[in-house]
Amino acid sequence: NMSLQNSPKNIHHLSTNNMTHYNRLSEVSYNEEITYWCFRVKIHRMYPFYSYVTGSGPHWTYILADEDGTKMEMTIYGGYEDRFRGLEKQEGKWVEIFRVDIRRAYPGFKAINSRFTLHATRHTQVHIIDPVNNRLYMDFKNIHEIPHMNHMDRNYPIDTMGVVFNKESHFDDPVSPKMVFTVLHKGQHSRIKCVATGDHAYAFRDGLENMRGRGQVIVVLKMWRLSKTFTKLIYTCYFGPPELWLETEGGLSDFRFNPHLSEVEEFIQSVNNSDPYGRRHGAIGPL
Repeated sequence: NMSLQNSPKNIHHLSTNNMTHYNRLSEVSYNEEITYWCFRVKIHRMYPFYSYVTGSGPHWTYILADEDGTKMEMTIYGGYEDRFRGLEKQEGKWVEIFRVDIRRAYPGFKAINSRFTLHATRHTQVHIIDPVNNRLYMDFKNIHEIPHMNHMDRNYPIDTMGVVFNKESHFDDPVSPKMVFTVLHKGQHSRIKCVATGDHAYAFRDGLENMRGRGQVIVVLKMWRLSKTFTKLIYTCYFGPPELWLETEGGLSDFRFNPHLSEVEEFIQSVNNSDPYGRRHGAIGPL
């Protein structure tokens, strides 16, 4: 096999014209009798994490998407990281994965709505392959839909996009830097507050500065966490409707300014055609 330049050891580039039978991620079940799973998936996102128990790390979690758009996490830890070193630089590539363990997912906030996760072992093999398609596998939510999401769906990260405005920098405390901004989506009532924290705050500030003078700034948010708080109404024992906002979740979250995506182009056209509010308030135009 021809090794990909700068690829990690044991990670090779293969042509996809073989006759391998691939499992779908939707077929995964916790069945100890099945010891050989084979997947053809795109590395949708990857992020480091540290063990709460031992403090060791960084270990890596990969979010994988198959041709159907089904997503699942694969975790690499337990001393096997060296075998996959360099793969963390291959986000967006398609890979085939052989011999991986299936485990049940933990409850609570998760990157993916799945009952199972994949775990790499010393037998696991990963090969980079030719792209199967050019799909992004992002599940864009319209901002006006977010308050109406059911309770369970709020346990998973959100992808969305909109025009950036009302920016506030909070960098006085170096321990918890924040960049607070609003994302506007087709109308003044379709907006949501967003908070970039930690390294994301500095990256957002610097990226926005680089966009200065380029006209409208559209931000695409990838895998941000939905947070909420209840405000107690003055002089009453009642709470008002919850305030919702999107916040970065460690290394899981990402963002891009004015990316060249068909969804972004369609959004820009719809804003320019139908949203005088955005133009009047400076959301459309120079920063």
